[in-house]
Amino acid sequence: MVPITTLHYVIVAAGLFVLGVVGVLTRRNVVIVLMSIELILNAVNLNLVTFSRLWGLHGQVFAIFVITDAAAEAAVGLGILIAFFRNKETVNVDEVDLLKW
Repeated sequence: MVPITTLHYVIVAAGLFVLGVVGVLTRRNVVIVLMSIELILNAVNLNLVTFSRLWGLHGQVFAIFVITDAAAEAAVGLGILIAFFRNKETVNVDEVDLLKW
């Protein structure tokens, strides 16, 4: 049986990060884009906790702050999304042109 090392965690975090970036860059649905941003933040959290375990730092504290920030971002993002949907009746990113001159 192979022991799980730091490299395994970093590979999983890199996969989550790449999946999140691809989702942000390729999807047009705002809900999918927000979920992809959450994947990116989870990859950062995984790296923080992994290197905290490796070096004995306080990465868990930083991970809690990132989780709190992600929850606030999700609440604000979904609030904006609901307001946008009530006005335009779509969640397509291409339709978001309310702030154009």
